[in-house]
Amino acid sequence: MSEFTFGFSAPDPDDRDKNKDPNNPGPGGPGGAGGNPFDQLGQMLSQLGQMISQAGSSSGPVNYDLAKQIAVQKLGGQIGFTAPPEAAKAVTDAVHLAEMWLDPVTTLPAGATATRAWTARDWIEHTLPTWQRLCDPVARRMAGAWVEALPAEAKQQAGPLLAMVGQMGGMAFGSQLGNALAQLGSEVLTATDIGLPLGPVGTAALLPANIEEFTKGLERPASEVMVFIAAREAAHQRLFAHVPWLRQRLLATVEEFADGIKVDISALEQLATQVDPSSPETIEQAMQSGLLEPQTTPEQKAALTRLETLLALVEGWVDIVVGDAVGDRLPGADALRETLRRRRASGGPAEQTFATLVGLELRPRRLRAATSLWRLVTDQHGIDKRDGLWAHPDLMPTASDLDDPLEFSDRLGGADTLEDDPIAQLKRTEEAERDQHEDES
Repeated sequence: MSEFTFGFSAPDPDDRDKNKDPNNPGPGGPGGAGGNPFDQLGQMLSQLGQMISQAGSSSGPVNYDLAKQIAVQKLGGQIGFTAPPEAAKAVTDAVHLAEMWLDPVTTLPAGATATRAWTARDWIEHTLPTWQRLCDPVARRMAGAWVEALPAEAKQQAGPLLAMVGQMGGMAFGSQLGNALAQLGSEVLTATDIGLPLGPVGTAALLPANIEEFTKGLERPASEVMVFIAAREAAHQRLFAHVPWLRQRLLATVEEFADGIKVDISALEQLATQVDPSSPETIEQAMQSGLLEPQTTPEQKAALTRLETLLALVEGWVDIVVGDAVGDRLPGADALRETLRRRRASGGPAEQTFATLVGLELRPRRLRAATSLWRLVTDQHGIDKRDGLWAHPDLMPTASDLDDPLEFSDRLGGADTLEDDPIAQLKRTEEAERDQHEDES
């Protein structure tokens, strides 16, 4: 018996007579499971036509029109809301004060050229282009994996249905993304709150309504919390503005993850049986169940380790710099630092949704280890040597360095004894490699 893709099988020749009996409920009879699988798939997909036409005209691997529609609808009362002038002024004043406090504790100058008070809807509007870059590689690779796995005969038989499958996948991703964006939009405090440069370059943005909600129960003055969060946003902006490789490296790691995606095509059969095309909720439930999650490969695990390490180094550096800047000025700084550490390390429901969607957890698992390393480097070698490590990715601590920060600090100390610095070491290594290459040629 020849096998069709998606787990369906061709009907057994011995059952042909049975199939002629309209009263026979067995395979091949009316409503049975033994008919042409593509007819069954076609019936299911044809019901999606109206939904697809109503979900926007997005043509990529993710239906971002649908994602935006769902996110805006979920936000409800946030629609049309504009941050009041007093909130915008409070944000501007807080960022300005934070920048002055940060200047003495880092060699990186201010990175923000604009300061904004955002609503949750503003956050969605301004960060969606970056989410598109994050989600597209994974979604495109998953969609391509389904088609690549099909035998040539199946591809020919499927014909235009493959395009419908792609649209269905785009809607599924769009639905899940929209729900996650709405939840994140109601939780995030700043443009860089999850450690990635999501917003426009050079824009320091705070969400006053979310900060007000976050402040409840902290037993700290609202102005103190606002300045502390502004300092974190300003510190992130300094890194992303003056470490030119950082933004690209963070986003490129997601693309590296996507390159290794492998999909179990048998999941499509489950999708056909579990999803009601007329109900977006069933599509969302299928995504949350992990039905379409890719299988993690060793290459992807390596990419995840690099991403988690880099996120931890970013967050750890911000934690140390902000702590040094505000520690003697804000009485509740230590408590706020600990609260935000736990918040970032644990991740919220929305971040877990993204983990299900693209297989990536955008949180720094090793935040405390990175904070300890940066503290040690700062105390033993000073801020110039510490901040100089950001000059090139090859100078940065690795995952193994987080396991043994003392050894990493000792290596930096060895450079001191040679009256050298990390940049000089890097240049010397590059020159040696270039000389070796010339000798070999």
